[in-house]
Amino acid sequence: MSAARLPNLVGRHRECAVLDDVLAGLRAGRSAVRVVRGEAGIGKSALLEYVAVQSSAVTVSRAQGVEADMELAWASLHQLCAPFLAAVDALPEPQRDALQVAFGMAAGDPPDRFLVGLAVLTLLTRASETRPVLVLVDDAQWLDQVSRQTLEFVARRLLAEAVAMVLTVRDPEGAAALTGLPELRIGGLDQEAAGDLLEASVEGRMDPRVRDRLVAETGGNPLALLELSRGRTAADLAYGLDAADLVPVPSRVEQDYTRRLTSLPDRTRTLLLIAAAEPVGDVRLLLRAAELLGITPDAAPAKAAGLVEFGESLRFRHPLARSAVYRGADAAQRRAVHQALADATDPVLEPDRRAWHAAQASDGPDEEVAARLEEAADRAHQRGGVAAEAVLLERAADLTPDPGQRGVRALAAAEAHFSAAAPDRATELAALADLCPLDPLDRARLVRLRARMLFARSRSDEAAPLLLDAADRFTAEGSPLARETYLEAISATVFAGRVHGPHGARAAAIAARRSDAPPSASQASDLLLDGVSALLADGYHSGVPALVRAFEPFAHEELGNRDAAMRWLLAVPVALESFIHHRWDLAAWDVLSSRAVRLAREVGALGVLPPALIYHGGVKIHHGDFAAANRMIEEADAIAAATGQAPHRYATLVLAAWRGDEAAAAGSFDEARISATEDGEVSLLGVTGYVQGVLYNGLARYEDALAAARTGIDHDGYNFTGLSLVEHVEAAFHCGERALAQGSLDRLVELTRAADTGWARGVEARSRALLTDSADEADRLFRTAIEELDADRVVVEAARSHLVYGEWLRRARRRADAREQLRTAHQMFDGMGSLAFAERARRELLATGEHVRTRDNGTAARLTPQEAQIAALAAGGLTNARIGSELFLSPHTVEWHLRKVYSKLDIRSRRGLAAALAAAEGEGADTPAAAPA
Repeated sequence: MSAARLPNLVGRHRECAVLDDVLAGLRAGRSAVRVVRGEAGIGKSALLEYVAVQSSAVTVSRAQGVEADMELAWASLHQLCAPFLAAVDALPEPQRDALQVAFGMAAGDPPDRFLVGLAVLTLLTRASETRPVLVLVDDAQWLDQVSRQTLEFVARRLLAEAVAMVLTVRDPEGAAALTGLPELRIGGLDQEAAGDLLEASVEGRMDPRVRDRLVAETGGNPLALLELSRGRTAADLAYGLDAADLVPVPSRVEQDYTRRLTSLPDRTRTLLLIAAAEPVGDVRLLLRAAELLGITPDAAPAKAAGLVEFGESLRFRHPLARSAVYRGADAAQRRAVHQALADATDPVLEPDRRAWHAAQASDGPDEEVAARLEEAADRAHQRGGVAAEAVLLERAADLTPDPGQRGVRALAAAEAHFSAAAPDRATELAALADLCPLDPLDRARLVRLRARMLFARSRSDEAAPLLLDAADRFTAEGSPLARETYLEAISATVFAGRVHGPHGARAAAIAARRSDAPPSASQASDLLLDGVSALLADGYHSGVPALVRAFEPFAHEELGNRDAAMRWLLAVPVALESFIHHRWDLAAWDVLSSRAVRLAREVGALGVLPPALIYHGGVKIHHGDFAAANRMIEEADAIAAATGQAPHRYATLVLAAWRGDEAAAAGSFDEARISATEDGEVSLLGVTGYVQGVLYNGLARYEDALAAARTGIDHDGYNFTGLSLVEHVEAAFHCGERALAQGSLDRLVELTRAADTGWARGVEARSRALLTDSADEADRLFRTAIEELDADRVVVEAARSHLVYGEWLRRARRRADAREQLRTAHQMFDGMGSLAFAERARRELLATGEHVRTRDNGTAARLTPQEAQIAALAAGGLTNARIGSELFLSPHTVEWHLRKVYSKLDIRSRRGLAAALAAAEGEGADTPAAAPA
């Protein structure tokens, strides 16, 4: 139990009660997160100390963000995890390797920060099995960026662990840090509490009017009240604060600290400047630096002035005191101190910190220092600290005397800033690089970077010309990046919804075909580029076979390291779009998307896992397994939220359409139109056109479906045209627009004949059946459609073929045959939860004179998507640790979900899971339609 004295926090009863609840829940095994926000001096650190002192029977780990330390990758997280690193070898191998590489404990591929986050989550969780863990972080806005992002990820994944996190953030500097997490916002003390604090801190009796005036002038800021009244009597404050003090409270406090510095001996001020410039506070390092500067350390006067405190290290009483010391020195003094710290820092154990101090000591270009910074940036890259890499390279560029080398380093810094999601800095560094003499290869890199930045801001077609220009430049230089960039250009035009035109996908494909670009690092990706280019440049009949030839090499490519895996994951969306919308190949869709999900999990690439899950969820939709699709969408949304990505709404739209849930989809339709119009992402029109076509055809609102599907056809996109044609044929047929239906059928046949898969043959046969005048031919085509779609496991379209066939049979007055088809359609749609199509089948059955019972959803439907997913994995024999690794959860959270599953299924352990899930599914199994009375 801590022997520290409990802080006397005047006027903070509400805040203390909130933090007391956090501790009470933690001791009871419940996780919690609180971000304490407020301006400097408002009392955040005091509240953090209150929690620390109260934390008996709890393991406390602390970290302190320091502004000068922000560029050292993983420094803060390493500090936080230090008490638990003895258990690092017990982590699952991918997590262990990622954490060791990040902390410089081992060599390896640069780790994904989300995999490092999962490792930290597991480390904290395992530590909490013997004793609850409390993580305290002060001034989180000054943590190095990758540490802060990782802690935010961990905070968002806490659920059932005995781990709590309390982090303080200073506003306004940290306004963008840790947003979306539960907050405890701290304001000034109320007038009574602030007055009591002020009176207790001064000698003599204060005039109540003066006291109230001072409280108002400081805004009730506790630090301002204490520090500005320090050493003053009531008589000194009889007329309030000086006019010079009428500045923002934090600045006022810092000015007061600065005044105290002036009375200190020179050697003490120099010692404080060393401490301010070196955030670790290592006393031995401070003494070595002081010796190099020729001073005898004497910190006692600084302690007497209320600027520092002594413990295991020399510590400033408040960050504003550190800021006052550093800003109060002139540039020459700061450079001298940094040079001493660089010379005193161990070049073997702390080469990055030594390089950073040497850079701060430089007063002009210095190639030696710039080279050391570049080496430090490379080490940061190898540890996965891309934000630190960017800042180190930027400083290296500043110090580089040679203009050409400066441009190369500025370009590398711009690329790193872009990877670290700092587009503004990337733009500035790219502009600097552009002003420097670059060789042709680096000039091509710069053009590609600018294209990527454009595409990141807007999915319009502005990036395509730049990407093609970059690809041509790479080709001229014989760079293997050329073919990779051509594929990237095609991808950009696909998502921009541009196939034709001078900068469309077809133009990019033709340019790729005509170039003599050398092979890239991946033969499989080169084959994919060849297939996609042939499809776009030569048409379906020669393009689809070329695409098919690329499938096996691409789907089963050996990926030797993480970089190769990431290249594959970045190329797979183009492959998927091609095999879905041009090959009509659900099996290939399944193989590629499932591999993408598995690979993203294995390498911890949470940045690409959500879209991979969405693509795989699309397979499940077409298999008729809406529950599995929903689980994948839910997981994708949860990971996107935890990693700060935008949610992937369009899979939700497709699922809502097939379910017939107009209310769930309506708002997203409007958002998609706005985005397509304002951002130029025209491909969204194709998505929404197809989705609305499915929705309105299911609801039997055929005129609406006709108009929507027309949009999907006309948007000039690479994808969704074929699927929209299917919707358009059916809607036009029901609207009596035979000529429109025939025109769309002719276009559809051109696509499906080239593909020649069961899916393609099935939808073509059904569409042709609607328009044929021969009853025998129509009957044969409907049966062909059902057989082909069943064989390819395109369940939703097979069910729809039963429905359309049954409707046709009823109109042909073959009521018994119609009932058979409609009953099958109703059972299939009702079983998968496709409510609109099921209702359409039910109405047709009623028209034949048959009554239909509604379906009981059963116990399984009461499981949430995540519970169902965890239950299925557990029933399949996976351990909690393995399930946690699969889903980026801690084993405790997995067990927490399983306990809820056991309760809902009325079982006691996982041994009964398989049988209980099967029984629950049986309760909700398809209910056969009743025979007519």
